[in-house]
Amino acid sequence: MIYYIYHIPGKKIGVTCDLNNRVTKQQGYNSNEYDILDQSEDIDYISNREIALQKVYGYKVDRKLYKNLKPITNMKINVTEQTTTFPCPVNKLKGQLMDNIGMSWKTEHGELNVTTQTIKWIMKNVKTSMYNDNRCYVYNKAFARLYDNNNMHETITGGLAPTGPRSMDKKPVMLDKGTIFDKIREWALVRDLYEQGDSNTQYVKFQEEAGELAKALLKRDKPEVEDAIGDIVVVLTNLAYLEGFTIEQCIESAYNVISKRTGKMSNGTFVKDE
Repeated sequence: MIYYIYHIPGKKIGVTCDLNNRVTKQQGYNSNEYDILDQSEDIDYISNREIALQKVYGYKVDRKLYKNLKPITNMKINVTEQTTTFPCPVNKLKGQLMDNIGMSWKTEHGELNVTTQTIKWIMKNVKTSMYNDNRCYVYNKAFARLYDNNNMHETITGGLAPTGPRSMDKKPVMLDKGTIFDKIREWALVRDLYEQGDSNTQYVKFQEEAGELAKALLKRDKPEVEDAIGDIVVVLTNLAYLEGFTIEQCIESAYNVISKRTGKMSNGTFVKDE
């Protein structure tokens, strides 16, 4: 999970792991009305950093560290062969899940987790129990497919492999922290880009950024070239996600093809053999 230190100029500095819910929905500030000062997966670092920045900016300093403010909850779920049942009605489930981010449980289909991304899937697919209106559930196999179809254990947990049979499909890449692509996807998630955006708008955005790159190359403006290439990578990362892939999958697929090609350089470009 990534923790963000956000700054609402002239108002406050705070910490959250869900910018859209905490800052936009609860406090009413759009993304252009606040800044991200720092981010980290280390809650101890981010808690101390928040206090230090509050002092630097001259804001009221929190009495307790952020890590000590987070509620300690233990949502008692019921896991069967087919389903995971939550102890609350659907209209209260999202709040319960947000308080239990990081929670995980094992099923015969693999390990399942509560994250900012899986919460979106749960809320779309949860059903009210036919026996008790105050309980709701999801199907474990369908939930597990989310991981398989979207390579979720790489995009959500920073490369930590799932438990169970699926972990044998691919040797996991163990990372202490998420890759830059993970950070891009997390950035897009908290801004509801995947919820409200679509592939067509991202393709249009890609064309715009490609135009910016062309201009920068013509002007031989190195900083602008760097910025434009970075913007293109961000757009392609999000476009891949919206199409059900990860950018890593797309790159690997392309490399597996070009690595076997033979050819020669001609007029400044590589021409493959027929």
